[in-house]
Amino acid sequence: MNPSIPESVDVLVVGYGPVGAAVTALLGRYGVRTLVIDKAPDILLAPRAIALDNEALRILQMVGLAEDAFEKVAIPHVRMHCPHVGEFARVNTSGSVDGHPKLVTFYQPDLERALRKQAESHAGISTLSSTEMLDFVEDSDGIHVRLRLADAREVTVRTRYLVGADGAGSKVRKAIGQDFEGKTYAEDWLIVDAQDVPGNFDHVEFICDPKRPTPHMVAPGGRIRWEFMLQPGETREEMEQDETIARLLAPWAKAGELKIERKAVYRFHARSCERYSRGHVFLVGDAAHITPPFVGQGLVAGLRDAANLAWKIAWVVKDRAAPAILDSYDQERRPHATKMIALARFMGSLVMPSSRLMAILVHGTMMLLRRVPGLRTYFDELGVKPKNEYSAGLFAKGRSRLVRGGTLPQALVRDGQGRHLLSDDALGAALTLVGFGLDPATHLSAQMRADWVRRGGRIVQFCQRGEALYRGERAFEDLSGALVPGAAPYGWCAVLRPDRTVVTDGPLDEAGSLITGTLRLLGAPTA
Repeated sequence: MNPSIPESVDVLVVGYGPVGAAVTALLGRYGVRTLVIDKAPDILLAPRAIALDNEALRILQMVGLAEDAFEKVAIPHVRMHCPHVGEFARVNTSGSVDGHPKLVTFYQPDLERALRKQAESHAGISTLSSTEMLDFVEDSDGIHVRLRLADAREVTVRTRYLVGADGAGSKVRKAIGQDFEGKTYAEDWLIVDAQDVPGNFDHVEFICDPKRPTPHMVAPGGRIRWEFMLQPGETREEMEQDETIARLLAPWAKAGELKIERKAVYRFHARSCERYSRGHVFLVGDAAHITPPFVGQGLVAGLRDAANLAWKIAWVVKDRAAPAILDSYDQERRPHATKMIALARFMGSLVMPSSRLMAILVHGTMMLLRRVPGLRTYFDELGVKPKNEYSAGLFAKGRSRLVRGGTLPQALVRDGQGRHLLSDDALGAALTLVGFGLDPATHLSAQMRADWVRRGGRIVQFCQRGEALYRGERAFEDLSGALVPGAAPYGWCAVLRPDRTVVTDGPLDEAGSLITGTLRLLGAPTA
């Protein structure tokens, strides 16, 4: 084999788009030998996904991307307008959550470049472009994956785990016998990306006209994106003609006033697999689920997959956990992804009313509901968005001060040298015992601390701002009070997974039992 092609790896990722690159970068951060392949020779320059929420930006922070790694535009609000009743909804997306803007738009090729650069900065990461997965066979020795290289040679690479990040037409998904469930949308949409657009447009707007629904939004690089729903009888070839596009864009700009960067017709889908894994094979992103774009959650859902799966594979590969924990990936991710698809379909029904009468009824009802203060807050502040909290999975069940199976909030903290950083960066890429106010290490024996470190654990203390007493070696001041006492009372502690999910929590003097219970959940390592 070519020396640049490893004979065996711990993980082989098929697909080097944004989700595959995020999985690879996380595996690299956790020290897992990984090969990632892609059929394309390079990054596709056509922009596709365009929106990310605060959860996605937090995951990209976890991946290792700096805040300025790629250009973003923060969106102040999302407006929904009906030509028959006026504005019937306005979602407030200004401000930040967990240290990140609530909603941004971006240029996908820039994000992919940043993710690939981060992935390839780690030792143990190998990449192959212009390479196709032909098939694979799983036996007691692992998974033997047959590849066709750029020069048409065929090679076989052995891997312990295979991750399919190869999009909606996933070859990996088909190989494990998984089919998409649910109906697809029958409507096709023309996507137009343009630069140098005149005016001061700064938000996302849905024109919910039954004659032709038209979302449009601002994006980095002086870009605006329009999406036009095709009417019955309109063809792809007709809609992609310059004359048609000039006519559709006439309300915003005259021909020649802007530069058309891309024009393409897509069909939106709403589908999910029956299972996101089989044996040692896993599906992430569009290979597992496809979300209509009406709530901007397609790529976000794929990034959630990456964050959930990568650390679990790493802990098993590094003999810190039993392989059984990998079953929790499907158990945790599929229900939430399905809820997001349902929300996108509901939003689609608002965007695409079937007639003038339906638009008046549906949009008028939304206007009336927003006159009720509680409901207005619920809609305008995204209360309708399903929380990324698990009802079952790899955490200790039961009610406590923190939401077990949910994520710990993020805050701005200060370390012992006076440097400011976000609390996730203080936690690092580890399973973490967190003390709120006090140092939990004082309640652990030397042997228990050693066992914790051996299983990929660390100990962090978040204390109150200005606190000088009882500071441990890994103490960080919570500068805003979002963690102490915002998230947990003084003298509390919790175990967090590397994806920031709360495993368990309790009073500080129960730190030892929390660690014992967490190690029991992880199971006995195979080594």
